[in-house]
Amino acid sequence: MIPTTRRISESLLRRSGILCTTLQDRCKCEVSLINNRYLRIGAYLAQPLRGKKDDSTTITSLFKPVPVKSNPDDINVGVELSGALNKADLLKVLNQFYQRKEIKVLAMEHGLDSYLQHQTFISFRRYCLDAETLPADLHVVISDIMQGAGHVDDIFPYFMRHAKQTFPHIECMDDLKKISDLRTPANWYPLARAKTRKIIFHAGPTNSGKTYHALQRFMTAKSGLYCGPLKLLAAEVFNKSNTNGTPCDLITGEEKNFVKGADNPSNHISCTVEMANTNAACEVAVIDEIQLMKDPGRGWAWTRALLGLPADEIHLCGEAAAIDLVRSICITTGEDVEVRRYKRLTPLEVEESALKSLDNVVAGDCIVCFSKNEIYSVSRSIESRGIEVAVIYGSLPPGTKLAQAAKFNDINNPCKVLIATDAIGMGLNLSIRRIIFYSLMKPTINEKGEKEIDTIPVSSALQIAGRAGRYGTQWEKGYVTTFRPDDLSKLQHLLSQEPEVLTQAGLHPTADQIELYAYYLPDSTLSNLMDIFVSLSIVDNSLYFMCNLDDFKFLADIIQHIPLPLRARYVFCCAPINRKIPFVCTMFLKFARQYSKNETLTFDWLCQNIGWPVAAPRTIIDLVHLEAVFDVLDLYLWFSYRFMDLLPDGDIVRDTQKELDAVIQEGIVQLTQLLKTSESGSNNGAVLAPDEDHFALNTQKNKYFRDSRSVTAKTLGQGKLTERLLAQGLLTPSMLNELRREWNQFTDDNESSRPKKTGRKRKLK
Repeated sequence: MIPTTRRISESLLRRSGILCTTLQDRCKCEVSLINNRYLRIGAYLAQPLRGKKDDSTTITSLFKPVPVKSNPDDINVGVELSGALNKADLLKVLNQFYQRKEIKVLAMEHGLDSYLQHQTFISFRRYCLDAETLPADLHVVISDIMQGAGHVDDIFPYFMRHAKQTFPHIECMDDLKKISDLRTPANWYPLARAKTRKIIFHAGPTNSGKTYHALQRFMTAKSGLYCGPLKLLAAEVFNKSNTNGTPCDLITGEEKNFVKGADNPSNHISCTVEMANTNAACEVAVIDEIQLMKDPGRGWAWTRALLGLPADEIHLCGEAAAIDLVRSICITTGEDVEVRRYKRLTPLEVEESALKSLDNVVAGDCIVCFSKNEIYSVSRSIESRGIEVAVIYGSLPPGTKLAQAAKFNDINNPCKVLIATDAIGMGLNLSIRRIIFYSLMKPTINEKGEKEIDTIPVSSALQIAGRAGRYGTQWEKGYVTTFRPDDLSKLQHLLSQEPEVLTQAGLHPTADQIELYAYYLPDSTLSNLMDIFVSLSIVDNSLYFMCNLDDFKFLADIIQHIPLPLRARYVFCCAPINRKIPFVCTMFLKFARQYSKNETLTFDWLCQNIGWPVAAPRTIIDLVHLEAVFDVLDLYLWFSYRFMDLLPDGDIVRDTQKELDAVIQEGIVQLTQLLKTSESGSNNGAVLAPDEDHFALNTQKNKYFRDSRSVTAKTLGQGKLTERLLAQGLLTPSMLNELRREWNQFTDDNESSRPKKTGRKRKLK
């Protein structure tokens, strides 16, 4: 019980609305005031939580404690009531409280697992010891315990009050779980559910005409929407529709092209799948490469299009492996699926022998590599034999890819051999006679977001091999083989199989869902909010999975220190960035800083930061840097459609991109010469932003320690070290130049100090 013999100042009682004249009255008032306050707050705080917290440490460890500080301006009522507290005695009392088993059990019943209990106690102890002014009720209770008039268990209500301040999720866990309940994503799209849509699945392998038939219906409809996986495919449909007399607009993340003007949009739209508008009705919608619902990074976009497009007819094009999953999903929407199957239009034959040597390359061959390192070495080896080659890989600008494809397809052009990555699997029409797999090993990202090197999947092998002997080209039959004899039997086995049946489609948290989370957890970072959302999310595992959010969280982490509104921060983190390229990440950071200061990102500002105008590349490092500059221009355009006021120079930047595309094309034509110049070290490389090296060093050093275990022995030793670091974006021109200078200085110092036996060697910094 609280003692009744303590003095209470008259001013305090007057502030409390009680004025007593006798000592007896004072004592009675003291008891009434303190007991009522203590019992009222204690009873409230000791109430069980609305929903017990899952005792999984994995989930609770994602919740970071919020610092709780006392208000120094508060009047120290507790000292007036019971006197000052001795800090040493206070520490003993707190430790006794936390060591009691009964307290741990009671805390568990109120939703605090061992992690939350420990973190709360650390915060509570620091709060009590550091605060100049404790709340009066807590101060009085602790004073009673110190004087033997109370029990340490009396602290529990205040411990729980502190826990709810330190971990706000304790009181709103039920609401958080409701927000992250993703079991019925079909209900997110009321416009689509209001329609009885006709679902038609065009199933077949590469070069079977499935997309052609779907597009015929698209172009004859009164209104239509085409959703493709790549900008190249969207642009191809855009051009084809307008050529055939069907006015069609183009919408990608970086470009909007209205053929009849922005004020008069066409009834037909060709777009990348992420840009599909689920609030605009149309007669026919075509979703290409529907099997990409399984993609761990982008699969959510195809799922969203399938569930959300309010079209009378939905035409799906893709592998037959996706049929069962599409049917299962459509059962949840109450829609039937009509399947139309297609067969390959030209025969495809696996040759009985491997290529073995690049001397055996003939016209119409396409050698498929899975790294830039292999692209460089193979193209140089072939051109050293007097054979001109075309080169296509993923990081090249679209214009350069199309130019290289046109060069290879031109019957009158002396270039008859193509060196490419799996970027040719979709988006380009190529006149290929034979596909040659230089290797069957490819770096991939598993479901956990970890990098692995493994044999290419069946679907990729079939799609790439299917590019040979395309219908309508000069080759009536396609051939496929490998470079190494050991790989041929593996390839035959891969191509004899059917693609693995899809079982799940990807989902992704929306901006609205994350904003609701931020409302309940205002002190959490965006990356932390995403982790908590994924951990608490409830997904129908028989149909869906949560997409990998590593790229999103990576961007969220590097701009966390920059003050941005949550919605803008979310948009920034959705930007399509290759996080392996330090220069692009550096520019992304600068974009965020400019936006946070509400400063316009003008073309002049951009030129200063990317070093525009640029010179023609003289080494392979220069070429890689120009590709990164092109990505930065793409990034500007992407932001310009989302933050129009602060990025007003989109048209100028697009013209600049065309100029840069031409410069990169020139570099690709002279690829072999660039490789030779790189080895001779005759060029000092381009000058990059001064903060790139620091950013790249820290980022890639962390990445090295994270990913070192997943690098296999097969990767090591392939190609020169500089080329490997270059191809992975781990080395920048300025870093290379500095290493050269330091190495030369190191060598000179070493030579001069060699006769001196006591001399010490200098270490590279």
